[in-house]
Amino acid sequence: MGGVFSTVRRGFWFAAVLCLVIEALSLAPIVYMWNAFDRVLSSRSLITLVSLTVLILGVYLFWSAMEWVRSRLMVRLSLRIDWELAAEVFDASFRRHAGRKGVNVQQVMSDLLELRQFLAGKGVIALLEAPFALVFIVVGALFHPYLAVFSLAAAAIMMVATVINMRLTTAALKASNDANAEASRLAGNVLRQAETTLALGMMPALRKRWYARHREFLTLQINASEASAVGTGFTNFLQHSFQSLGMAMGLYLAIEGLITGGMVIAATMLISKAVGPLQQLIGHWPSVVKARQAYDRLNQLLKEDEAREQQMRLPAPRGHLTVQAVVGAPPGVNKAVLTDLQFEVPAGKALAVVGPSASGKSSLARLLVGVWKPARGSIRLDGVEISEWNHDELGPQMGYVPQEIDFFEGTVAENIARMGNVDPEAVVEAAKLVGLHEIILSWPKGYDTMLGDAGFSPSGGQRQRLAIARALYGNPRYVVLDEPNANLDEVGEQALIQAMRHLRERGATVIVTTHRPRLIGIVDYMLVLKDGRQVGFGPPKDLFEAVKRALPPEGGVSVAPVEPVAATQVHAPGKAAKAGND
Repeated sequence: MGGVFSTVRRGFWFAAVLCLVIEALSLAPIVYMWNAFDRVLSSRSLITLVSLTVLILGVYLFWSAMEWVRSRLMVRLSLRIDWELAAEVFDASFRRHAGRKGVNVQQVMSDLLELRQFLAGKGVIALLEAPFALVFIVVGALFHPYLAVFSLAAAAIMMVATVINMRLTTAALKASNDANAEASRLAGNVLRQAETTLALGMMPALRKRWYARHREFLTLQINASEASAVGTGFTNFLQHSFQSLGMAMGLYLAIEGLITGGMVIAATMLISKAVGPLQQLIGHWPSVVKARQAYDRLNQLLKEDEAREQQMRLPAPRGHLTVQAVVGAPPGVNKAVLTDLQFEVPAGKALAVVGPSASGKSSLARLLVGVWKPARGSIRLDGVEISEWNHDELGPQMGYVPQEIDFFEGTVAENIARMGNVDPEAVVEAAKLVGLHEIILSWPKGYDTMLGDAGFSPSGGQRQRLAIARALYGNPRYVVLDEPNANLDEVGEQALIQAMRHLRERGATVIVTTHRPRLIGIVDYMLVLKDGRQVGFGPPKDLFEAVKRALPPEGGVSVAPVEPVAATQVHAPGKAAKAGND
């Protein structure tokens, strides 16, 4: 984020200069009052009064123009920062969310909004104006040194009160804001699973969890508000007291003949202006704290993602996959779900990953597409660590079907085209590869049928075939399919087999996790997993015994031998490590 703020640094310096000009112009009413009492009343000159009044109105007009220019400048600066950061923040938060690194995407985007609103609001103005309290102290010294000493003492006391208020409220405000973010995250998670929540009667239990977080937020917010109210009330007392004490000081000096009566009024206003910026800073301190928290979160997020922006663009992959001594675990979890995986799939070959439930097949699929990063070892595609590959470049060259399938709000064509520019011929080709073209034409608006939460809802098998069509869009060279036939009928499975054969014919590397024997019969290699460990790798025919050891007959995979395709490489089973769910 530092780079973005450096690009607008000149704008902030210009805003500071405008603050200096505006603070200087705010001396105009003080000078007007001083001259009105000391010159107009003593001389009883209407010409002097009219001249002073016309002059002060011109100053007010210029003053208002400068404030308008400053306001417009801060709005433009805040928008510039938003424009520069929005795409980066979206990408970084999306990648961290996909990697299960505990990022609240809604909170991150609201942080950007909070920062922009702060820069366009009065909080940043209060920060910029606070140092100019010294200007009024210097002007007070021109009237009489005692006034400068009094103004300096008043400003120092107000500064101490400001620091105390900051220390009392900052921690409470931070805790309150964090609790609110956590309550919002929990509510968002509940809403994403609304159908299951209602169907299973889970709403009371989930509402109880959310309300506990919400009550914690309310309690912390009350504590923060009360602490802030105490500080604001005390500073209000100080400001009112300083005004009266300043007038008393001015009257004393006037009685002693050291200043004039007009200077008494001017001195009172000067003292008020000296402590006013600090009081405004206290009033806007909650927004300063929130903006600072938002900046810190955004800065940390973007720093962690900064290395990706410096990567050199790589050529499109050919599909040669190498897995070396891989230990895999979900992001943020120390316990491994996959251990000691080592195999190699040449470009243009097909691999079937089989194993019982909870053997780690889906975890391996996530590792093979770079969504998860290996805890140890490496997974390389054409020699490049796949988790470090820029997915904006790799994604269009890769196909992936997860077990849990969702579609975005958009048309069928847009979803097949991965929400990018729709190539009608490529969309239809992908749909035909999985035998879905005629089915899509029968939907309400064909390829223009809307999907998503409020759109058309295909059946389970249709959703799976649509996800496969999305994976095949653009003729990717590297395809990972996680249980792609779990919901397919005979016709759908036959279409999937034809699609896999088409991928192999044009040289794509295909990885498929499955329990179905028909898919095993068309692959070159088979990888057998049990309890998160590799117990066999090689041509399907030669892994008959390894499959029998890993999968009992009730496991759902036929253990009948199939025709061999390549040379054998069988690994004996080792000690099992408890695996995660598929």
